Amino acid sequence: MADVAKLAGVSGQTVSRVVNGNDRVTAETRQKVESAMRQLGYRANIAARALATGRFGTIGVVMFNLSAIGNVRILESVVAGAQARGYSVSVAVVDAPTEQEVRAAVRGLTDRAVDGVIVIEARVLDTPHLRLLEEVPLVIADSRAAHGHPTFGMDEAAGARAAVDHLLGLGHATVHHVAGPAGSNPAQRRRAAWQRQLKRSGRAVPPPVTGDWSPQSGYDAALRLLAGDGVTAIFAANDQMAAGVLRAAEELGRRVPGDLSVVGFDDLDFTPFLSPPLTTVRQDLAAVGRRCLEHLLARIEAPSGSEAPEVTSRFVRPELVIRASTAPPR
Repeated sequence: MADVAKLAGVSGQTVSRVVNGNDRVTAETRQKVESAMRQLGYRANIAARALATGRFGTIGVVMFNLSAIGNVRILESVVAGAQARGYSVSVAVVDAPTEQEVRAAVRGLTDRAVDGVIVIEARVLDTPHLRLLEEVPLVIADSRAAHGHPTFGMDEAAGARAAVDHLLGLGHATVHHVAGPAGSNPAQRRRAAWQRQLKRSGRAVPPPVTGDWSPQSGYDAALRLLAGDGVTAIFAANDQMAAGVLRAAEELGRRVPGDLSVVGFDDLDFTPFLSPPLTTVRQDLAAVGRRCLEHLLARIEAPSGSEAPEVTSRFVRPELVIRASTAPPR
């Protein structure tokens, strides 16, 4: 660092500010320091910086399903935001919330010296190993409040209510539901909100058919639902299952939306290109990731002894996107 300061013609403190991302440096001075760092091949000593600042510059993330599109979108947002703030991200994936899996994932993060942890989908909170994570600041990306920890998530219930209200407003007598798997918290919240909204509206609540988030399960569920008469509206708990519903309806000769209206949930990239384009509930999962990261960094970077920032808005509200898959019943 002294060599960089000498070559750039600045103080060692100025070099330290540039290395640590301090904004109290002019653009011209920063450019001179960075040029000197490149010429000398300077790299910051992470261990020394951690000793000086009390921080390691790393955020840990615990997640449970790398194939779940929602989880990946939150992770992408966290990684992008962390990198923009000069932090790296270390990810631990738990395949199943068993004692061995959770212990290995949590211990792997704490051994790598992280400044804080974001848990995406709070299944880990149901295990006794949460205390291993409580050694560092912890934020949860989930719609379920989690043992007093700061929690941010989508308002799943609001999205399901919007889907049901849209279909009832078009004149459908009731709304059938293709639910997500029983072990999924988002699926449970969407199913419960669908059921409550039908009861609130004084409508019959038909038995839901459970899928596993895949198009195949939506297809199979629709074949069961459409085997009889009287089904004019289906709300699927995600877009993949809704795509399977559309395929089954086509094979059975049910026109969408003439004979059947279909609503999904997520607003994935392919939904405008389905036939017909799918009405769905749009989730801004990137906003969930940003809120988690912003709150966590505020806690990490807060002066010693200061209180943690207050959580003012826990939920991100989804938006109903109306396309051509819904219409009044014939």
